[in-house]
Amino acid sequence: MGRGILLTANLPQLQNLIKRDPQAYKEEFLQQWNHYNSIREIFKIHPDEQAQHFRELVSFISQVATCYPKETADFPAQISSLLLENYGTLSPESRKILVQNLVILRNKDVISSIEWCLFPILPRTTSPTLRTFIRKTILSDIRTANLRSKNHKLNRAVQAMLFGMVECGMEAEVLGDKGKLRSTSGPTTDGVTQNGEEAMWAVILTKELWRKGIWTDDKSVAIIALGCFHPVSKVQSASIHFFLGSDDDKEESDNEEEIDVRALHHRREINKKTRSGDKKMQKVLNAAKKKKHKPAAAAVNFPALQLLHDPQTFAEKLYDSLNRYDKRFSLDHKILIMQLLSRIMGAHKLCVLSFYTYIIKYLTFRQLRVPAILVALAQSVHDLTPPDAVTPVVRKLAQEFIHPGVGSEVIAAGLNAIREVCRRQPWSMEDDLLGDLIEYRKSRDKAVTAAARGLLQLFREVNPGMLKRKERGKDASMGLTGGRQPLPFGHSSNPAMDIEGLSLLEDHLQRLRDEEGVVLGDNEEDESVWEGWDVESDSSDSESDSDEEWHNVSDDDHDIVISDSEDEAKSDAPARISTLATTKILTPADFALINDLRIQAASKAVENGGGSHAKRKLAALEADKKSAQSTEQNDSFISEYDILGPRKKAKSDYAERMASIQKGREGREKFKSNKGKIKKEVASSSTNREKARNKPIMMILSSGVVRGKKKASLREKQQKLRKHIETAKKTRR
Repeated sequence: MGRGILLTANLPQLQNLIKRDPQAYKEEFLQQWNHYNSIREIFKIHPDEQAQHFRELVSFISQVATCYPKETADFPAQISSLLLENYGTLSPESRKILVQNLVILRNKDVISSIEWCLFPILPRTTSPTLRTFIRKTILSDIRTANLRSKNHKLNRAVQAMLFGMVECGMEAEVLGDKGKLRSTSGPTTDGVTQNGEEAMWAVILTKELWRKGIWTDDKSVAIIALGCFHPVSKVQSASIHFFLGSDDDKEESDNEEEIDVRALHHRREINKKTRSGDKKMQKVLNAAKKKKHKPAAAAVNFPALQLLHDPQTFAEKLYDSLNRYDKRFSLDHKILIMQLLSRIMGAHKLCVLSFYTYIIKYLTFRQLRVPAILVALAQSVHDLTPPDAVTPVVRKLAQEFIHPGVGSEVIAAGLNAIREVCRRQPWSMEDDLLGDLIEYRKSRDKAVTAAARGLLQLFREVNPGMLKRKERGKDASMGLTGGRQPLPFGHSSNPAMDIEGLSLLEDHLQRLRDEEGVVLGDNEEDESVWEGWDVESDSSDSESDSDEEWHNVSDDDHDIVISDSEDEAKSDAPARISTLATTKILTPADFALINDLRIQAASKAVENGGGSHAKRKLAALEADKKSAQSTEQNDSFISEYDILGPRKKAKSDYAERMASIQKGREGREKFKSNKGKIKKEVASSSTNREKARNKPIMMILSSGVVRGKKKASLREKQQKLRKHIETAKKTRR
């Protein structure tokens, strides 16, 4: 037998020889390549004929494709077209082998990540194993490409592909998720489902890449934002959950489990000692140590809600979808849309006034999931919301939830909801209604009392003028007496003329430039930009010169008023306006530095004897910084617990009672009592003496023995005492 026949019959041996010396075995490879092309044409017509041999040839060529790049230049395109065009007719094993060989070609850098055809295959496959393999492969490839630095070319190409997958089904009819509409979609003749599988997988991949910190830009947010308006409700739900911060998809991700080091050492002591076991254990320990000391991933500066493009248009489209397809969506889906809309309105301070008209019909205490609806209502209100749009909602809440015909939990929920709405827009409350609501602080129910007191305390802080004089409290009454009045809607106490503390940042940056030796240009423009730096030094020199001589000052027939107040003296000084904002884009880090510089300047002024004004300013700055840190740590959105308030322990239903009974029966033999059988050789019940010792006192008092002692005569008592003495003498002997 010749060499060619032997190598043709043994492809793994030929593969090994080609990898050692490609040029020596090029003839044999070309023979196999021509054989592959002929079988491929047959395989297109009859996929079941010679399928095993075709799979072996494909695996062979994938392994040696790097040795003959010119001859196998069209091989990846052929495999991709075969997968895409004949996916429905291929057997599951053939699909798996072709996908695996595409991955091998990608790992050998024969094809790039952009040339992959795995994205269209992902929604078409029905095998869970193959789908998981494709998903993990795509995610790991994109993660590897962005490991050292962002691969913008790959990211833009993949994002454009995912955007197209979401956009391809946007023109279809909105089906909804209610009743029969859910089952109208189904598979078509080509095997591709019409129920938004492509869009669903695009959203899932984008969410996974965002969660892993690989994609953190606005384009990935735009893909999921487009999914919020997809006709298929499950795509909408997945997209909305992303913006709401839901953790439902975390279970599907391949999270790495924590390594228990103590368990590893214990297992190593018990098992057989081998060198390979030592190496494996050391490898796992090194990985655990590396994972422990690995720094945490940097948090994104802006969450997904802040990266939305044109939030006002997005919110209006979201409300139009909610209002137009109100009959087609289920209640749970409508509540999801309400929550997303309210969070966007609260985060960006948007006004979608029709939303308050729409939500009024759901504000009844009999409505299912009404706490979630009240949360959405409260989150949508902010200080720029017109009070005229919110006042009917507050009135509706008071009429439906707060009256004697409902339970205490309903009243507490209504009061808490009104408090949260008025916290964001106090001018939406009416005087008469506020007086009636505050009277509930005298209720006997704890939750109602706490809610009414919270509402009272809120208006003592924001607008005590709406309260009666006896309800204002000491601090609010003193503030009103001193002339402190709340500003009307749309007014600001301190109009913004300049960024406060910007001059301190300008001085700080100039000081850093001087230390590093950076010299600005000598032209007139640079000098005009930094003009006014030596104002304080010039003024100090003039003051020192003026102290040497006396000057006559005329009052121009006006009385000179001399004040000892340091605040008035400092308020007359002209404020310096910095021009740094016209030459530099300020980042969040710059604003944080400005706050620190202001605190440092205020503390320095206090040390130099700045007086009470400087101390008050320092205390205010520190309080602002502390409150800002607390708001960053705590979520600014409210929860259903804030609406429901403290509740009594709810009465257990039948299922909970039966579960408690079954739990109490665990460890008991045939549900019998173990009393009297503990620490006994022979199982028996308690004796009569033990039973008499444990009798209740009231039963003993009414027994015949006790009654006989009370009715005994003097003679009987003497006989009993004498008998007791004789018995005692016998025991002493």
